[in-house]
Amino acid sequence: MAAVNFGAEVIADGHIHVYAPLRGRAIAGARGHAGARIFSTCMEPQLVAIAGIYRTTETALPADVLGKPAQVRLDGDALVVEALAD
Repeated sequence: MAAVNFGAEVIADGHIHVYAPLRGRAIAGARGHAGARIFSTCMEPQLVAIAGIYRTTETALPADVLGKPAQVRLDGDALVVEALAD
């Protein structure tokens, strides 16, 4: 229910829901659950990971999801970041 600030980390075996800005690190599916997802109302993460597949800020998020409601899911071996419908 609160922000995950820069430098903070949230880890879960399943899904992660952040109903605030996500600026830190979010690691979902920590035990290999490839169906886990990460949701945030303001996607600005340092790092996101699902089932051991990582994406850092070195690869910028697309403008249509940066700072907006979005989800992260795993598609094969690639993380997909998608805007959530209003």
